[in-house]
Order: sequence, then structure tokens, then C-alpha cells
Amino acid sequence: MIGIVVVSHSPALAEAAVALALQMAGASPPPVVVAAGAGDGVIGTDAARVAAAIDEIATEEGVLVFMDLGSAVLSAEMALEFAETPHEVRLSAAPFVEGIVAAVVLAGAGAGLDEVDREASGAMAAKAAQLGDAGGTPVPIDERRADAGAAVAEAVIVNDVGLHARPASLIVARMGDFDAEVTVSDADDPRRTASARSMLALMGLALAKGTRLRFSASGADAAAAVEALRALTAEGYGELG
Repeated sequence: MIGIVVVSHSPALAEAAVALALQMAGASPPPVVVAAGAGDGVIGTDAARVAAAIDEIATEEGVLVFMDLGSAVLSAEMALEFAETPHEVRLSAAPFVEGIVAAVVLAGAGAGLDEVDREASGAMAAKAAQLGDAGGTPVPIDERRADAGAAVAEAVIVNDVGLHARPASLIVARMGDFDAEVTVSDADDPRRTASARSMLALMGLALAKGTRLRFSASGADAAAAVEALRALTAEGYGELG
């Protein structure tokens, strides 16, 4: 599992962002270390602290580093010169909170450094899509066919809040158990399709209670994967009663 380092000017900000992400990550979150503040309550960043955090968390799968403001980037870049780990360390350009949440959830599901970095870097897409009708820049709908897989199942969203952050994170975490590529779509508008491994893309669909979801999968565990998502949805993602 990859390691994640969070670099911030404010320990309180970093710890809050990590706490939010860990609430979404389920029972097996990735290792996360915070390197925040400049010591003695001073707002700022310290390259030596960042380097120590990288070395502490480093695994052969790699390390992904998130930063809040400009000088945090400078400290992280300098830390790469100080860090002793031989493993790959990558600095993420992702938005701070959304990127951390996306990375922790997907890394916890077993994704590698490339996939986690890619997901985090696109972390603003879901918010942009949701704000598209309110003056934001809309994100193109995923044009993959929702019934293109070898196995298909359907279920109606029954929890009151719909496919929001927590259900989306549960779907991603559940997919870590299967060797399958799964898409989730609105069965009545199959253009509205997202990967079951992208928490933020799922949230960006903005699907409400009563929506009929279609799960389509290919791969060795396709049938088991769609059945698991069908059951998870029918049970209300643990939010009923």
C-alpha cells in the first residue's frame, strides 16, 4: 500500500483533512503522516519535517505528498533532496482536501501510486460537474456504455441522501475485494456513468434517492462485484434505520 504525506502550514488544518479522509477509508486505510507547522506553534512548513515524514511512511509502493499553499510546495521540493528513502516519492498537484480524501479512499482499496495520483489530480471534477448549472464549468459525462461489461445488476438507491460521499467511499472500498472493472450508472440515463473505483466521479453523478443504478463489470470477479454493489445499494449503504 502506498504512503501518504500531508504538508500544511497549519497542523489543525492538516489533521482535520486527514480525519475526514480516514472516516471515508473504511477498515484498512493507507498509512498517512502529517508534516505541518514550523514548530512552537508557528504557522509554516519545515523541509526537514517533511523529509522525516516521507522516510517514516515510505514503502516500496511509493509515497504521494499533498501540500496546501505555495511555500509548502517549496518545502516539499526541498524535502526530496533530504529524504533517504530509495522508493518513489511524488508531489501531487491535487486540491488539498479533495485530493487527500480521494487518495486515502482509493489507496485503502489497494490502488497503486499511478492510479491514486491520477484520481487525486482530477479531484475537482466532481465539484465542477455539480456546479455546472450554477455557473461552473461542466465536466463531460463519461460516455462509456453502462451495459458494456460481462455482468450486470441493478438496484434502486434507498437511502435518503443518495450517492453522496460516504456511499461513494464504500463502493470504492468494496471494489478492492474484486478483480473486476466496474462502472456505475443511472439506468435511465446510461450516459451518466462513472468508475466504481473513483469516489469523486461517483459523487459527481449527483444521484438521488429513487435513482435506479446499473452496475456493469468485466473481469474474473465481474459477477461477484456487481452482486456486492447491488446488495450494498439495496441495504442503503448502512444508512437505514
